[in-house]
Amino acid sequence: VQLVESGGGLVQPGGSLRLSCAASGSIFSINAMGWYRQAPGKRRELVATITNGGTTNYADSVKGRFTISRDNAKNTVYLQMASLKPEDTAVYYCSAQPFFQLSPAYWGQGTQVTVSS
Repeated sequence: VQLVESGGGLVQPGGSLRLSCAASGSIFSINAMGWYRQAPGKRRELVATITNGGTTNYADSVKGRFTISRDNAKNTVYLQMASLKPEDTAVYYCSAQPFFQLSPAYWGQGTQVTVSS
């Protein structure tokens, strides 16, 4: 499975940004896709996930501000981010979790999101 992210960039506090992740390869093996992020000097952390059935899960820090969605016809998952804060600055990674596994097995290359005035 290959994952390619796009949509990162520089945005002012309070602004919005949408990340996209296109998946290819053995997609039939994937149950859930998601987004993680890693800020400098910090561990990679979960942002949001979505299953094939549409069940979503969010980190408390982004609930009400971020929305994850997927277009199964396009094999693409999106992360719509609103009301961005400087602490959202990080490299955002797309992930894919196969069936019968408890954690992601595939990762994208990452896309930088910087929230600054």
